Amino acid sequence: MKEQFEAHLRRGNLSENTITSYLWTVYYYLTHYDGVSTENLLAYKGFLLERYKPKTVNLRIQAINKYLEFFDEGKLKLKFIKVQQKNFLENVISNADYTFLKNSLKKDGNAQWYFVVWYLAATGARVSELVQIKVEHVEAGYFDLYAKGGKLRRLYIPKKLKTETVEWLKETGIASCYLFLNRFGERITTRGISQQLKNYAEKYGINPKVVYPHSFRHRYAKNFLEKYNDIALLADLMGHESIETTRIYLRRTASEQQALVDKIVTW
Repeated sequence: MKEQFEAHLRRGNLSENTITSYLWTVYYYLTHYDGVSTENLLAYKGFLLERYKPKTVNLRIQAINKYLEFFDEGKLKLKFIKVQQKNFLENVISNADYTFLKNSLKKDGNAQWYFVVWYLAATGARVSELVQIKVEHVEAGYFDLYAKGGKLRRLYIPKKLKTETVEWLKETGIASCYLFLNRFGERITTRGISQQLKNYAEKYGINPKVVYPHSFRHRYAKNFLEKYNDIALLADLMGHESIETTRIYLRRTASEQQALVDKIVTW
C-alpha cells in the first residue's frame, strides 16, 4: 500500500521533501488510528491542531487528503484551517472575571462548579482530561496522563486546591470514583461542562465569549508565565510537543493591549 501511494506521488512530479513528508504523515496516521473514518480523521486533525502551527497542520491535512483521493476516491476529506497570524490572544478570561466567577459560585453554594472552574484554571487541564480526574488523583496530588506513543504527562493539583477539595469530599461523602458527576451520579460530559459554563457566564454578567473550558487553560498559562517565566517547563506541564506552541502565551491578550495603549498613548 505504501509503495502504491509513493508511486502515485512520484507520478505527480512532487519534490523528494514533499513525498517524504506525505509518506511520513500517512504512516503516522495509519499506525495510530484504526482505519479511515470521519471520527478518526477529526481526531487526527484535533491532534495536529494541539501540537503544530497552522501552516504545518495544513501540510499534514494535504498529505492525508492526497491519500484519501488515491485510496478512498475522495469520499472523505479534511478541511484546511484558516491561517491567520495574530500578535495577541483573543477571548481569554481575565483574572478579574475568573476570580469573580469562582467566588460567585462559592458564595451561591455551587461547590461543584466552583471546583470545576478552579481545576481548569489551576491545573491547565483540557476539559477532556478534567472529566477523568478521580478522587484518588486528588489524594495523590497529581494525575498521570499517557499520550499516544506512551509519552507521560503529569497534571499536578496545587496544594491549596487539593486541601480544599479533600474538605469538600468529606462534606459530600464522596470517597471514590470520578470527581465531577452529573445529577444522575454519572461522570459529567465535556459538552455538559461547556454548556453550564455559558449558563453561569450569563447569570453573573460575564462575556460568554471568554467563558469556555479552554479559556481557563489559557489563563493558567498566562498566569504561570507571569509568576514564573519558564516557557520550557510550561510546555511540559501543558503537554505541548513543541515549545513553539507555548510561545503564544508570551503575547498579551487583546484587552491587555488595549489597556496599555489607553494608558500610554496620551498625545
